[in-house]
Amino acid sequence: MTRFKTAAWMVTAGALGLALGLVDSSPGWDDTGVSAALLVLLSGGFGAASPAPPWASALAVGTWIPLLNYWKTGSLESVPVLIIAFVAAYLGRGVRGLVARPA
Repeated sequence: MTRFKTAAWMVTAGALGLALGLVDSSPGWDDTGVSAALLVLLSGGFGAASPAPPWASALAVGTWIPLLNYWKTGSLESVPVLIIAFVAAYLGRGVRGLVARPA
């Protein structure tokens, strides 16, 4: 059951990351701040809640923006977005550890 639960979390994280990547790479979208905030919320949330390791949550959510940007423009300039996803996922896991710690 744990593998199924982890897979379900990762599929959900990947689907939401793909949706964010599609919106971010659309021609009319020009709001980087909103994209960054959503990336932090999604990566941090999945890092905190998912049974998968934080790095897996960060990759599931954050990979889509650079991948779609490269596919559309041939540019790797958005690869540093992955750093934001990793930091947020590990911070989310850290918060989870603080909240779950018995008093």
